[in-house]
Amino acid sequence: MITITLPDGATRRYPEGVTPAEIAADIAPSLARAALAARVDGELVDLSRPIRRDANVAIITAKDEKEALELIRHDCAHIMARAVQELWPDVKVTIGPVIEDGFYYDFDRDEPFTPEDLERIERRMREIIALRDPVRTEVWDRDRAIAHYRQRGEPFKVELVEAIPEGEPIRMYWHGHWQDLCRGPHLAHTGQVPPDAFKLMNVAGAYWRGDSRNKMLQRIYGVAFRNRAELEAHLRMLEEAARRDHRRLGREMQLFHMQEEAPGMVFWHPNGWALWRALEDYMRRRLTEAGYREIRTPQVVDRKLWEASGHWDKYREHMFITEVDEPHAQEKRVNALKPMNCPCHVQVFNQGLKSYRDLPLRLAEFGSCHRYEASGAMHGLMRVRGFTQDDAHIFCTEDQIEAECARFIGLLSSIYADLGFRRFDIRFSTRPEQRIGSDEIWDKAEAALEKAILSVRDDFELDPGEGAFYGPKLDFKLTDAIGREWQCGTFQVDFNLPERLGAEYVTPSGERARPVMLHRAILGSFERFIGILIENYAGRFPLWLAPRQVVVATIVSDADSYAEEVARRLTGLGLRAETDLRNEKINYKVREHSLAKVPILLALGRREVEERTVSLRRLGEKGQEVLPLDEAVARIAAEATPPDLARA
Repeated sequence: MITITLPDGATRRYPEGVTPAEIAADIAPSLARAALAARVDGELVDLSRPIRRDANVAIITAKDEKEALELIRHDCAHIMARAVQELWPDVKVTIGPVIEDGFYYDFDRDEPFTPEDLERIERRMREIIALRDPVRTEVWDRDRAIAHYRQRGEPFKVELVEAIPEGEPIRMYWHGHWQDLCRGPHLAHTGQVPPDAFKLMNVAGAYWRGDSRNKMLQRIYGVAFRNRAELEAHLRMLEEAARRDHRRLGREMQLFHMQEEAPGMVFWHPNGWALWRALEDYMRRRLTEAGYREIRTPQVVDRKLWEASGHWDKYREHMFITEVDEPHAQEKRVNALKPMNCPCHVQVFNQGLKSYRDLPLRLAEFGSCHRYEASGAMHGLMRVRGFTQDDAHIFCTEDQIEAECARFIGLLSSIYADLGFRRFDIRFSTRPEQRIGSDEIWDKAEAALEKAILSVRDDFELDPGEGAFYGPKLDFKLTDAIGREWQCGTFQVDFNLPERLGAEYVTPSGERARPVMLHRAILGSFERFIGILIENYAGRFPLWLAPRQVVVATIVSDADSYAEEVARRLTGLGLRAETDLRNEKINYKVREHSLAKVPILLALGRREVEERTVSLRRLGEKGQEVLPLDEAVARIAAEATPPDLARA
């Protein structure tokens, strides 16, 4: 007999080999009907998996959102693959994992899938779900699995089995008669997938195993949820996201463009650069106020520094490398465009001996960096090859980590709030498999960071193995206006880079010691954060951030000189104002500038000229307000004051 401990602490005795399904039935018939899978000693497993030792067991139902969604989406991928092979028996299936919001499966098929094909696949998937076919699993050895797939003419599956490490179980799953290779777990039968809560979205090309040297496959993407209401909410969100797409708004508002001659690099237009500068000026003021000292470091640096820092070994594949013939040198000089600013900031710290009295030393840089991103990974401003970080590094003692972490989170919270993001979550990422430094150093760094975050808040998510190669980190995920999460800010504790690059300071006793290096960013990169801002506000920026704040438009040509006077008054106060003196009807001008998301339009006709007033129209509001010129200018200037200056 074995002892099973339930989530409420109660224990029950069962014969060895009992399954979670049997445990659920023993607890309550209603739980057995609702059961989807189980968590045994923290591992998500099938309801049919035998338990052969004492264990903690939790029965998973649809109420367990995270686990239920993972199971539903996983089974949807298999059911989709089965539907495709039943409709087109010659199609070869490859892999089909769960992804955010849904799933995909890659297929080898000569003919491209069409929208009509996706509709046929969806209908067949619902028929399979209605069959309530049982899902079962067996564990096979490698030779049997390889022979099985060779006999079936499934070369992709053969390659997958051959890649499984020796000793790892090879699980074979059946959804009814249809069989696939999979780690699992899965639902108990196909009928547990909600038939009205999934949708196939689109088809894209994908190389086998992500390697462009391999065959191009067809990838069908789908989304899946626990019920129809969740699916419909997601589809509405996608429609809203499409309306807010920063690439479309970037064109309409004439903010930026990108082109093939410079893949992953941004061409900023005057309007977009005005937005950039407003954000940069704001960030510079906030950093100065918070005690940071701004520096500037080179973009091209000899490989020797990257070798010393560890980036050459750990990050070289993402670096742009240059070679130049140096006069009188025996070999070419190898340089790299910096992918990050950290090693260069240590070089600034190392100039001149530092004392403990100089710490914490906060060095900030709006640093221009370059990283090689695969062409298929780039996406507008969200994923680029050339970008500018709001980067900073804090050199401090171990005793100062906690205070600096709390100070940083306070600054980040305030900045996010000013930019329109009231909610953010924190993820604590620990040591990855590929890393530099000893376990002793990592123990110290992780303990220090955990203590620091616990001093501020305890509602953080642990993300094991996802730290930077040089240290553990906190990642900050903000939530936008339509509920999407974006990882932007970061705070990283690094004991390794100061050691590798020889950073040191003089202690109160006169000895030399290594400082701790805290890597931190709030926006992450200007490019990506501006893309997030565009989508968050759907282009309708608060007045202080708007690239074009005011347009002064004339109704009659007699108002031209007055319009230019009004614009001069506004620009003299630092506002981004311009005139529209074209011989067009005022309704045409209003419509055009509304589409361009200009927050304020001042309309001037003969009456306004005579009375020295303006007719003020706000974006998205009906009607207008007639104000004396002085009052209008003062009101607009006050509204356009950045929040940090308004608080001063």
